[in-house]
Amino acid sequence: MTTMAEFLTTNAGIALMIFLQCLLVMGFVMVSLLFLVYGDRKIWAAVQMRRGPNVVGAFGLLQTVADALKYVVKEIVVPAGADRTVFMLAPMVSFVLAMVAWAVIPFNDGWVLADINVAILYVFAISSLEVYGVIMGGWASNSKYPFLGSLRSAAQMISYEVSIGLIIVGVIISTGPTGLNFSGIVAAQDTPYGLLGWYWLPHLPMVFLFFISALAETNRPPFDLPEAESELVAGYQVEYSSTPFLLFMAGEYIAIFLMCALMSLMFFGGWLSPVPFLPDGPVWMIAKMAFFFFLFAMVKAITPRYRYDQLMRLGWKVFLPFSLAWVVFVAFAAQFGWFWGAYVRSGVGG
Repeated sequence: MTTMAEFLTTNAGIALMIFLQCLLVMGFVMVSLLFLVYGDRKIWAAVQMRRGPNVVGAFGLLQTVADALKYVVKEIVVPAGADRTVFMLAPMVSFVLAMVAWAVIPFNDGWVLADINVAILYVFAISSLEVYGVIMGGWASNSKYPFLGSLRSAAQMISYEVSIGLIIVGVIISTGPTGLNFSGIVAAQDTPYGLLGWYWLPHLPMVFLFFISALAETNRPPFDLPEAESELVAGYQVEYSSTPFLLFMAGEYIAIFLMCALMSLMFFGGWLSPVPFLPDGPVWMIAKMAFFFFLFAMVKAITPRYRYDQLMRLGWKVFLPFSLAWVVFVAFAAQFGWFWGAYVRSGVGG
């Protein structure tokens, strides 16, 4: 009789394990999504001195579930002139691409669904593809307002992907041969100095640039121009209702949470403890991600919206040259060992 250990070594057993691991990661992301929306609304309410969600469930914790059910049971309305196939595919593309990027995000040493050597390139490729969901949604609606909103969103996302890519290049140069793997980046930050040995200190200017670029990349306030459209229409998703709109919103929040994970891994040590005498673990990783989402929510609550021309000028005339100059600086600093070797970590962390 085949034992469980023997079954897990077969093709069917390996497929089952991969499937269960995928469900585990998806479950974590979807449960986190409920609390992210709740926390976003609560933080916004606190800044405006009101209570926020407080009726459904204890402390209003089930308000997000109630809102999701409300969207699901509503009728799906498709405009008469829309391309039905592309119209329905667009929100699914946005949601699925945002979800599959989590396959290479580690939560602890070895706690990763796919530990590939080019994990950063994988995430960057997936995030670049997410613009297609926005363009498909705007074009398939067969209306000028969603189409213009999708074009603006595409231009915005592509513009800030350039600066994000250059910022990541600086981190890769500092890490060395394992720089394209997230576990390698975290291992390079594992020094006896705790949080003072993480990349946030030598790459401090890029931490702010990455955070602001992440806001623009995910269409997050104060850069939510494609969804605001001067408050008259909701940009590329104005024709969507019910579950398709829910998928668009869920994909956006999942992408935001992914950016929080990237900041934690690349600049703040991932699952490493901030002080050497405390054990490392996934709790630190989740706590750092929650902290960065708190910063995302606070920016939404306290920052006025940019004009579109200001947004594009910031991306192309400020962030792009600054991040490019930083890559050159980090390359020289790593090559010649400037600043006591703070910019070269190829021999750190094993």
